[in-house]
Amino acid sequence: MDTISSPQNKRVRYVKALAKRARLRRGEGKIILEGDRLISDALARGGAAELVLYSPQRADYGIIAQLQRQACDLLPVTESLLRQASDTQQPPGILAVFHIPKPTIAQPCRRVLILDAISEPGNLGTILRSASAAGVELAILAPGCCDVYSGKALRAGMGAHFRLPIVEASWREIAGFCRELAIFAASATVDCAYTSVDWTSDWALILGNEARGLSQAARKLPAREVSIPMAQASESLNVASAAAVILFEAQRQRRHSDSTLTGALAVD
Repeated sequence: MDTISSPQNKRVRYVKALAKRARLRRGEGKIILEGDRLISDALARGGAAELVLYSPQRADYGIIAQLQRQACDLLPVTESLLRQASDTQQPPGILAVFHIPKPTIAQPCRRVLILDAISEPGNLGTILRSASAAGVELAILAPGCCDVYSGKALRAGMGAHFRLPIVEASWREIAGFCRELAIFAASATVDCAYTSVDWTSDWALILGNEARGLSQAARKLPAREVSIPMAQASESLNVASAAAVILFEAQRQRRHSDSTLTGALAVD
């Protein structure tokens, strides 16, 4: 196939529109992944690609071969068109249109993360990446969160969108979902350290907005607020950093509890 150079090509225009318009992405049920790593991760997790733009000079043809087996449209394009379609200043050699992942939710969910009006896409993606690594089973986006499928959130998530079930829900739905869980909420204004609570039972953790903290709707849930103790001269942590600190403490406690139980059973 000849390399496409016209910006009027219908499929190239479609990709450009998806990259710029969140409403179109939602309506079409599509996301755009850029770069070998994100695309490889999505393919490894069963993601389905529909359309691919790539640079014949810079593409990884191992990935191209995987995409060919999915029978998606593969379009070689000029570097100029790739830059126009990309969401980054220095685009990688390939970008692909994938279907938004349909989450499979474990029943019952024992470790749930609730994101309350997280407004910065980089923070949102980084939180999801930490949550996936720390064994969270479900991420719930409460009203007011930024677009979880924006290019910036997808890049920061580093494949977490395909490893971690993600859903959007109202606060009424969230309250019902958390009825059987111990609910905790990160706060900078309480004395209860995150290390002093029991994370070995089934739990939900609420993380509030970067600037405003927990919303009034979040505060209506029967949550126990926990904080991260810091040196007196320090300001509060970035929400993505706070998420990683708390979630990995929860994972540490769970692993310690599991290893202790395994040891006790072995002795018996």
